[in-house]
Amino acid sequence: MKRRPLIGTTLALALGAALALPALADDYPDRPVSMVVSYGAGGATDFQARIVTMMSGGEDYLGQPMVILNKPGAGGRVGWNWFADEAESDGYTLAAYNIPHFIAQSIEGGVKYGKDSFEPIANWGADPAVIAVPTDSPHDTIEALVAYATENPGKVTLSGAGLYVGHHIAALQLEKATGAKMVYIPTKGGGAAAMKAIIAGDVIGGINNLSDAFRAQEAGNVKILAVADLERSEFLPDVPTLMESGIEVDNASVNFRGVMVPAGTPDDVIALLAERVPAMFADARVAKQMQAGGSPMRIMNRDEVLAMWEARQGTLEELLAGLK
Repeated sequence: MKRRPLIGTTLALALGAALALPALADDYPDRPVSMVVSYGAGGATDFQARIVTMMSGGEDYLGQPMVILNKPGAGGRVGWNWFADEAESDGYTLAAYNIPHFIAQSIEGGVKYGKDSFEPIANWGADPAVIAVPTDSPHDTIEALVAYATENPGKVTLSGAGLYVGHHIAALQLEKATGAKMVYIPTKGGGAAAMKAIIAGDVIGGINNLSDAFRAQEAGNVKILAVADLERSEFLPDVPTLMESGIEVDNASVNFRGVMVPAGTPDDVIALLAERVPAMFADARVAKQMQAGGSPMRIMNRDEVLAMWEARQGTLEELLAGLK
């Protein structure tokens, strides 16, 4: 169980704890560090987490390997509930965060976490949502897909990684902006399962991460029709944004990914991680692998992530209220 601070401890115990903190940072980490990924193996978050942590054992970084622990389910809720309620606040259990996912879920309720349950360390990427269809789909443009949805209310099914994740937010925005009635289908297993549903033709199309869809398109399995961002992606220079296509959907669904620790983690441990983890993300070997996998990087330090979390909280409270 997660250790929680005691109320009414003696002065001697408090002083003892304070004196112990510097030693923790000096020795930390002295064993492998775990990182919880709240999505299944093979999806974009898992794929990228394994790349950005591969240099962790280097002496310039943590000097210890990071081990990925997958705890998928309910669009990330299973893993983040466990992390907020059960993970030790000792710096040896980290987690990958996905924004807007966990903030939107906390706004909707029914979870054990909110923005203040965690402390961000650093951000590694910003992965826009895209609209994709099977390669044999008769719809070659987003305009064609929307026209079909308008003429056939409820017949356009769109897979996604869960409820109140970036995919779902993009779907809600798309439906509101076009007035077309579509059916969003959250799949078990995260983005990988959602992409398989598109490829298999189980749905008319899907909203997924650019990185997942990029790899699927490179393999000849899907067609990407549009990107839910303010600018075109360097990975998909020929694919328009929804805004370019006359559909007023902004970048609220862009999936920011990074590393966090539970609230209550010692300040000196947070400071050490906040210094070394962004440098690890910036390693040229990491950048090369991320580029090859069609995974957009956006490295942000702890202060920048704190500001981003705060801004997204406000944006999502307003957005979700307007989409209900």
